[in-house]
Amino acid sequence: MKTVTVNDLKDLYVPSSDSHKGQNGRLLIIGGSHLFHAASLWALTVASRIVDLVHYSSVPENNEIVQKTKKEFRNGIVVPRSDLDAYIEEDDCILIGPGMERDRETETLTNSLLKKYPNKQWVIDAGALQMLDVALIPRRAVLTPHCREFEDLVRRAEVGTLGAGPASQALRSAHLWSRDGQGPDLPGVSTVPGAKAVAIAAKRYASPRLLDSPPRASSSEESSPHDFAKKYHCIVLLKGEKDIACFGEGCDTSATEVSHPSNTCVPSECRVIEGGNAGMTKGGTGDVLAGLIAALACKNDPVLATIAGSYINKKAGDALYKKVGPYFNATDLANQIPVTMKELL
Repeated sequence: MKTVTVNDLKDLYVPSSDSHKGQNGRLLIIGGSHLFHAASLWALTVASRIVDLVHYSSVPENNEIVQKTKKEFRNGIVVPRSDLDAYIEEDDCILIGPGMERDRETETLTNSLLKKYPNKQWVIDAGALQMLDVALIPRRAVLTPHCREFEDLVRRAEVGTLGAGPASQALRSAHLWSRDGQGPDLPGVSTVPGAKAVAIAAKRYASPRLLDSPPRASSSEESSPHDFAKKYHCIVLLKGEKDIACFGEGCDTSATEVSHPSNTCVPSECRVIEGGNAGMTKGGTGDVLAGLIAALACKNDPVLATIAGSYINKKAGDALYKKVGPYFNATDLANQIPVTMKELL
């Protein structure tokens, strides 16, 4: 796999000196929850420094937090969940997931929006990624899993290909049991003969967390990031010590919009993004990365936005490490990214 260098960022969109408001990207962020307040705000912080306008939609208490700190986000507008449709239609990219809980509410909202707007540019992260129906992944969506989240994606893809027999019903139920702790209550499972008995074994098959053992290796064709990206026509950024960005197809020039003048077609393959340090293990750094990629995807092909976002994020982290060692947090990283972008671009 080719390693990404600064030269791979040469076609990244940079606002011109004579551009006007709205010409440099409009992003919608759907995130946050009653439990996690900061995650979506980190994504908002970095995105608001890159695009012209950020629309932000969360649970009421998070919306109130943003309203109170509006002086820091002058180019951000708080959007009630009831008004999402209008903003999805007009914005260039939608980031969904930072700070969202793994619950039925997230599952319903995520999958209903993906089903309704399959042609929009999506970046799917964190809670939304964990509750995603893989069959609804939009073409050229960007998925940002860490290793455990990717293993769960593969497992869900396997469960989704099962038939309708008792074992299949039980496996689906066990997956829900493993994922959200709400029990094996998949509709219809109790009415399938033998399903309850099989569910006990299926629970162990589908839930390594309950056994305190590593996830089982998958033998399915989509078990690698590249194969998964190719099967679902999406972009997978597997986060880790070295990020791996895989894309299932090159860019579709026939679908290129005027708002993406710097699109670059890249063949179906993977890229390695090196860098990073112990400070990047802090909570929230992945939310900063998601916000950065989504902001870049407003004006760039999503493949370029993904590899550029990962590269910039790691370089920003390395710059902080030189100053303070691993003693920085997600807010420091969000503040460093504009400095690093200016140096690189």
